[in-house]
Amino acid sequence: MAAYSIRLYGDPVLKQRAAAIDNIDGNIKALADAMLDSMYEVHGLGLAAPQVGVQKRLFVYDLYDDTGPKTIINPTISEAQGEWTFDEGCLSIPGLYFPITRAKEVLLTGYDLDGNEIAIEADEILARAFQHELDHLDGTLLLEHLDADQRKAALRELRQRSAV
Repeated sequence: MAAYSIRLYGDPVLKQRAAAIDNIDGNIKALADAMLDSMYEVHGLGLAAPQVGVQKRLFVYDLYDDTGPKTIINPTISEAQGEWTFDEGCLSIPGLYFPITRAKEVLLTGYDLDGNEIAIEADEILARAFQHELDHLDGTLLLEHLDADQRKAALRELRQRSAV
């Protein structure tokens, strides 16, 4: 399957809650492969299905280390602790970064492409990526984590970019 185009801020699909996946079949596996291709094209760390216009509870990620790419289906965060503020970007809002406070450590559960239940303890960057991708699955955008003044400035920047 060919890579998808990444949906950009303003696309209504990004504001919708994604549906749970009931059956992990060849279509889901092909979707995950195509999402990885899309993510690699733009050098991303993670990509959620709604970012390619598919309303399914699935995301892919790659830390670019020896663990390789991963797909998480129907993810949930069951534990979160600590706080960590760090500049965060989004493939659906390219080129903009914002200081976002998120949990420093999380326990993520879900399923892999073989239908096996998985649990991953993550901290710092990986914990941030998991929370970011889960936001996409819930229809929450990065800008919603900003205070009113930051959001106004970000929207102004986005309007200026689209006018160019």
